[in-house]
Amino acid sequence: MGEKIYNLAFDFGASSGRMVLCKLEDGKLELEELHRFPNHEVRVGGHIYWDLFGLYHELKQGLKKAAAKKVPIQSLAIDTWGVDYGLFDKDGNLIGNPVNYRDSRTDGVIDEIGKIIPLEELYNRTGIEFMYFNSIFQLYAEKKMRPVILDNAKRILFMPELFGYFLTGIMYTEYTFASTSQLLDARKREWDYDLIEKLGLNKEMFGDIVMPGTIIGGLLPEVEEETGLKDVKVIAVGSHDTASAVAGAPLESDDAAFLSCGTWSLLGMVLDEPILNEASYKYNYTNEGSIDGKIQFLKNINGLWIMQNLRRNWCEFEGEVGFPDIIREARAARRQDFSINPKDPRFTAPLNMMKEIVGYCEETGQGTPEGLGEMAMAIYNGLTEEYRKSVKYMEEITGKTVSCINMVGGGIQDQLLCELTAKKTGKRVMAGPVEGSVLGNSIVQLVAMGEIKDVQAGRQIIRDSFEVKIYEP
Repeated sequence: MGEKIYNLAFDFGASSGRMVLCKLEDGKLELEELHRFPNHEVRVGGHIYWDLFGLYHELKQGLKKAAAKKVPIQSLAIDTWGVDYGLFDKDGNLIGNPVNYRDSRTDGVIDEIGKIIPLEELYNRTGIEFMYFNSIFQLYAEKKMRPVILDNAKRILFMPELFGYFLTGIMYTEYTFASTSQLLDARKREWDYDLIEKLGLNKEMFGDIVMPGTIIGGLLPEVEEETGLKDVKVIAVGSHDTASAVAGAPLESDDAAFLSCGTWSLLGMVLDEPILNEASYKYNYTNEGSIDGKIQFLKNINGLWIMQNLRRNWCEFEGEVGFPDIIREARAARRQDFSINPKDPRFTAPLNMMKEIVGYCEETGQGTPEGLGEMAMAIYNGLTEEYRKSVKYMEEITGKTVSCINMVGGGIQDQLLCELTAKKTGKRVMAGPVEGSVLGNSIVQLVAMGEIKDVQAGRQIIRDSFEVKIYEP
């Protein structure tokens, strides 16, 4: 038997978080989920926040469980959803709780910024698609919502780095996450300080950028004492969960597309350089940072968040159901043709998703979806139609023909979604592994610690370790 190498991957999604113990032995990876917890948005005073300290408490609970395993853990790393951040004063204290990206404070901000810098120029500099919650718009909105906090902010840390700072006492900014801010020069892979100053933001807030695979440091003594976990390195991986998911997607060729399915659907390709032209601007494609300094050229699509909220509301108002029940009802639905537009703002943060689905279908002349199955089919059809269009436009922009779609993430457990994706896009779908973000997080740690050669070697390990299911169009 070969040597066993252990690391910890923390993966914080917008709906839940978990800590997974990853073991590499004899060229294969094994995963053991040690801790899982919900991630609730908190509504107070007309705004939506994250329960940051509650999440940090859960992170430490995970560390305690890891210490109790009594195995030699080399390292740990954290990836989270994108764009959100915390602000710190000159003494290193967090000032104000991080605001949830679904908050309405950024309403109208894109147009305001467009008066300061033309939006086409902004895109040409940053390469990031326009989404109302990008960090650039949130920071500009701080001027109205929390001007005192912004005036006293001396440093910005994005969500993964917030947790990293609490663990190590070291402030850092990781490249893939920084790219989601829409404040990075897409070509140079560094802060666009001219843009930052034009927006009236303090450029001193933005620290030096580190690349995925950078070893940050060890745990603070008080963290070691509280959790019992010692001699563990904290590593900056692809700390945006999409970057980790792409690292964990066993892509077999340069013309393979990835589709990370979770709360959001992220569909794209890995490129060496950003694409910044009229077509990519017209279709609003994003050039996010990826591992190895590459670019994730992709489309953000409102994903299984809609289905999650349909289930939650159905449980509240109609009776308890699980996702297998929803899939069964969808397959049996009398009408299979209802469809919503996932991009419609009404599906961003509604109080009642059922009401919004019915309202959308009625207002668009489709009639009234009846029952859980027809509402679910409206979501499935809407999502997979967005997938189809996104693949078509991506082929047009890149000049590449997509050979297959590698789906990763929790959404691949939904066989109906995978079947419809293959059918609607006309592309072969390779579904797996489920734990894309965790695996990408883990293999970048292994590269950083010198245990494997590079990410491609890591992807081969993933192919050897986990089943991939094929869906033909």
